[in-house]
Amino acid sequence: MNTFEKARNFIYRNARPVDLALFKYYFENGSRDDVLTALSAYQNPDGGFGWGIEADNFNRDSLPMGVWKATEYIRSIGGIDKDHPMISGILRYLESDDGFDEAHRQWQNTVPSNNDCPCAFWWKYTENGSLFEYNPTASLAGFIVKYAQEGSAIYKKGLQLVKEAADWFINNAPIERHIARCFITMYEDCKDTGVMPFNEAAILSRLDEIIDKSICRDASQWGDYIPRPSAFITSKNSRFYSESLEDLCKAECEYIKNTQLDDGSFYVPWQWSNYNEWYVAENWCKTAITIDNMLFLREFDPLHLTEE
Repeated sequence: MNTFEKARNFIYRNARPVDLALFKYYFENGSRDDVLTALSAYQNPDGGFGWGIEADNFNRDSLPMGVWKATEYIRSIGGIDKDHPMISGILRYLESDDGFDEAHRQWQNTVPSNNDCPCAFWWKYTENGSLFEYNPTASLAGFIVKYAQEGSAIYKKGLQLVKEAADWFINNAPIERHIARCFITMYEDCKDTGVMPFNEAAILSRLDEIIDKSICRDASQWGDYIPRPSAFITSKNSRFYSESLEDLCKAECEYIKNTQLDDGSFYVPWQWSNYNEWYVAENWCKTAITIDNMLFLREFDPLHLTEE
């Protein structure tokens, strides 16, 4: 059985409906509507998302990070119409005060109600509150600019947050993969709309710098949470891919094939075993990693998908 067949079997055995629909969309001519139907089960009446849409957090409440995760699914299928009910719900939630810290002008990445639910320790709310480093604010702000009606109150909010986020990123952003990913999606959403209220060259220069410093170029050191090219680059068409990374991407393809587990999945380099729910979440996380790995193989070395 080849790499892809083993991965497919694992996903069919373990994936949540939304991730199975996403896998089918990518590899089996599945429907975008099926992804959205499954995703809608996680949307609350206030337009936000909860119910464990973020696999490491079983909070049912609407959360900024839950909305961010939903927007990632929407991006994964190439986006949807602006007048889709799911979009209007998301924008309604983001226009509210829920989860938004006005003092910092950012959405919280952790909220107090997380402490009442099984979740990873990094989602626990502490006395210090959220880390205000524009994760997920930058990504959500870009989403607003792309989907909100120009001139609306929520559009103006998103546009201003993009400006503030960009200024912070250019001048203060640390070398951190999750923050960089949020700014990549913010940049791409704004680029798609042609509305870029920031210094594009400065944003790209900072992203290039962070990506260059983050990716580990010694394949023998890969493992656990060491950033590989796939942490930032998923396509040869990406603005952040260059021929200088070709050999490294090929090396990652080899790494993916060699680290596939017997059940077709891949090791999750984190855990939160203080709750029994982790053993459910672990397979959800494995599913996401498996889908991402199959997409990376298909893009950068498709022969690895079908080699025995």
